[in-house]
Amino acid sequence: IVDNSVIEEMRFESIGPIIGQELKDKALKAILAVLAAIILYIAWAFRKVSDPVSSWKYGVTAIIALAHDVIIPTGVFVLLGHFMGVELDILFVTAVLTILGFSVNDTIVVFDRTRENLARDHHKHDFDYIVNKSVNETIRRSIITSLTTFVVLFAVYLFGGETIKNFVLALMIGVIVGTYSSIFLASPLLVVWENFSRKRK
Repeated sequence: IVDNSVIEEMRFESIGPIIGQELKDKALKAILAVLAAIILYIAWAFRKVSDPVSSWKYGVTAIIALAHDVIIPTGVFVLLGHFMGVELDILFVTAVLTILGFSVNDTIVVFDRTRENLARDHHKHDFDYIVNKSVNETIRRSIITSLTTFVVLFAVYLFGGETIKNFVLALMIGVIVGTYSSIFLASPLLVVWENFSRKRK
């Protein structure tokens, strides 16, 4: 028996390259907004520490380190997409934003210890000595925090659902890269920038 009743289309949705482009644009805007907010926050938080490095330089240095932290996981997923067909989705964007927050927190811990040591010892020691001391004082905390986070993420990767595996993998890569950049990239870059500024003067 054929039903001759009229079918009314209530809604039509299409997922295609236009939606993909819209997601890409929104993700880029979200990441740029986060980076701008981080620069402003760090510049404000370090406003009283202007000797010998201006407060905004802390923010710019942190952003350079964060760019490193985003480029590495993105590059890994581009390779995975090329060789294994892994697709970038909204969960990857969420992972990138999470990595930014985790990494900048680690960087600020080191910078904050640098600020404390500068306020106390900037007349006694050179800037590079104080930065090195600050890194040494916080490196254990950074590694232990990242290691415990990585262990939890690894457990979720092994025993969690298939739908979140790529999300967790991006976070694991971000945790490793973020810890590395906070210790070995952000602070040394600050010292290099200061030494370069002194030579120009």
